[in-house]
Amino acid sequence: MYVILMYDINEKRVGKMLKLCRRYLHWIQNSVFEGELTDVQLKRLKSEAKGIMEDADSLIIFKSKDERWLDKEVVGDEKNKIDNFL
Repeated sequence: MYVILMYDINEKRVGKMLKLCRRYLHWIQNSVFEGELTDVQLKRLKSEAKGIMEDADSLIIFKSKDERWLDKEVVGDEKNKIDNFL
């Protein structure tokens, strides 16, 4: 499945969450990641994220069966240009 993930984490824990998300997804902008995950990978990511998070922290995950069902438009500077062309 194709996933877009964003988080709002206290700055004391933001480094840990950044490292965790980069293990599973591609960083595209501050606190925003995207990529393909299996159900098992997503469950593992959420479980590990819950271990980092505290009461005021949040994680938002958008899921789609396939990236082609989403239209992505970047207005302004694209922070991390992912080159999927082989």
